[in-house]
Amino acid sequence: MKLRCAVLDDYQDVALSAADWSGVLDAVDVTPVHEYIADEDAVAEAIGDCEIVVIMRERTPFPASLFARLPRLRLLVTTGMRNASVDLEAAARHGVTVCGTGGGSQPTTELTWALILGLARHVVPESTALRDGGPWQSTVGSDLYGRRLGLLGLGRIGTQVARVGRAFGMEVAAWSENLTAERAEAEGVRPAGSKEELLETSDIVSVHLVLSDRTRGLLGAAELRRMRPTALLVNTSRAAIVDQAALAEALRDGWIAGAAVDVFEREPLPPGDPFRTLPNLLATPHLGYVTRGNYERFYGDVVEDIRAYLEGAPLRRLTPPA
Repeated sequence: MKLRCAVLDDYQDVALSAADWSGVLDAVDVTPVHEYIADEDAVAEAIGDCEIVVIMRERTPFPASLFARLPRLRLLVTTGMRNASVDLEAAARHGVTVCGTGGGSQPTTELTWALILGLARHVVPESTALRDGGPWQSTVGSDLYGRRLGLLGLGRIGTQVARVGRAFGMEVAAWSENLTAERAEAEGVRPAGSKEELLETSDIVSVHLVLSDRTRGLLGAAELRRMRPTALLVNTSRAAIVDQAALAEALRDGWIAGAAVDVFEREPLPPGDPFRTLPNLLATPHLGYVTRGNYERFYGDVVEDIRAYLEGAPLRRLTPPA
């Protein structure tokens, strides 16, 4: 008898076409789910008969309470090698193997620059006005050349963003708690003396940090008020790094000139959420990792993970911290 496998949150209906699943179909029945299931009761009902579940990033959380309701679950595969919404300790207690996949950082880098350019040059309002018969040129864009790009975080994505900024002729500075002057200077980046200095002196601030206890709420009202009134804030990392109420106030009251965000504390964003209508906000529905190449890598590794598990030698296992 075949094992049942649900592929959750396949919004674009591409999971089965993004990879060759033939290597596992003799042992596994694969069912993609294209709609977001918001309620834990509905999730448990939808996948309660499945031994294998595949999840896309953090779209569907897997807390301890959900693992307790899925006694048949034996393998959970998440795209990427980090998923803060999966309780790995609960998975271990319930005998569930959790595996991850590879993935590229380039798509998020590219989206970061799409947001920076779109925000700086008012691409969305100008395009909308053109299509709707509105005014011909109603805004004045912000220059990038000669301006300062401030990066919160200089990891894989931050480093790639810095290189593009330098190609645009920007001065690039960076700060994080663990960033050394040697690491920054090796990338041609000026190490900021403090977070406050970075915020006060940058024309564009872009967030590229991992969400943790140290970074949660890193930018609150006090920090946003330190930014220049002409400055732009970009966040393609995690929403909780920026205090969302403070960001909304900053945009409404003009503490900063604008913001671009790809991440939200609740996803999908509810229809009446204020982040759908805030002024001077360019918002996208968490598209940072959503590219054809990344999906092919994700789902190709998903198939490999399932096959390896069936053979008794799981790959890319994710385990609770020691």
